[in-house]
Amino acid sequence: MDNQLVGTLPVIPLEPNQLNLFSDLTLTPARRVDTLVMSADALLRWKSQIFDYQQRVRENKPPEQVTLFDIAPNHYDPDRIDPLQLQVRSLSFWRMPADSPGDACIYFIIDSAASLVLYVGETCRSNKRWKGIHACKDYIASYQDLHYRYGIQTAVNIAFWWDTPVDRRARQELELSLILKWRSPFNKEMWERWGQPFG
Repeated sequence: MDNQLVGTLPVIPLEPNQLNLFSDLTLTPARRVDTLVMSADALLRWKSQIFDYQQRVRENKPPEQVTLFDIAPNHYDPDRIDPLQLQVRSLSFWRMPADSPGDACIYFIIDSAASLVLYVGETCRSNKRWKGIHACKDYIASYQDLHYRYGIQTAVNIAFWWDTPVDRRARQELELSLILKWRSPFNKEMWERWGQPFG
């Protein structure tokens, strides 16, 4: 072994200006970028597009199939459910005392001031679902904050459709059908279509 290399590193001569490659750049400290906020005009356009779509859904009723026999209508049919015709309740309904965890249902988050279906959900425990963590709560808070910032009226409420399947899989199928029908913007299935401006 060569005694000259033990415990030392070979010295490599530096190329001229190797340490000054970026000497002509002015360094500035990194700044934290503020969160982008939708403008009032953009918010109104966004809501208008959703409103126009949902109004067309309401006005264009699907044709009813004629049958030879009197068959009871399927009450799980998404075409028979109009969330904007349901009785709305305050979003803080879950704070009221309840004797039970609640029942299976489909629920809708609605901006009554704008006649918009914002979110469709399902649960087997209507009195418990909103007590815990729910991502939609954050969307609603951001949505309301933005409206408040611009002085735009909003009235976000909840409405329930009680006549739903008790079986979870069947209830989830109904929920998905309603999401696809109304294209509710707070549901993740619709983020690609409407964007994700509130979360």
